[in-house]
Amino acid sequence: MNLRLAKLPDRTPVKLTLALDPDTAAALQDYAALYQETYGEGERVETLAAAMIDMFLASDAGFRRARKALPKPASKGD
Repeated sequence: MNLRLAKLPDRTPVKLTLALDPDTAAALQDYAALYQETYGEGERVETLAAAMIDMFLASDAGFRRARKALPKPASKGD
């Protein structure tokens, strides 16, 4: 099976708190189940969601260009 999100590398856990609609929460649960089936090890939904957000931001060329134009882009930890 090919998932858009590749197997995650070892990393320091990041706590993520989101309010999601029930359909999105169910889709993330299903994605986590498919991830486990595909890679043979499970990941928390929160961990997968954080990786998806990182992937989305990294792939958004318009965001990267606009972010460079910000007077003071946010730094790590902000």
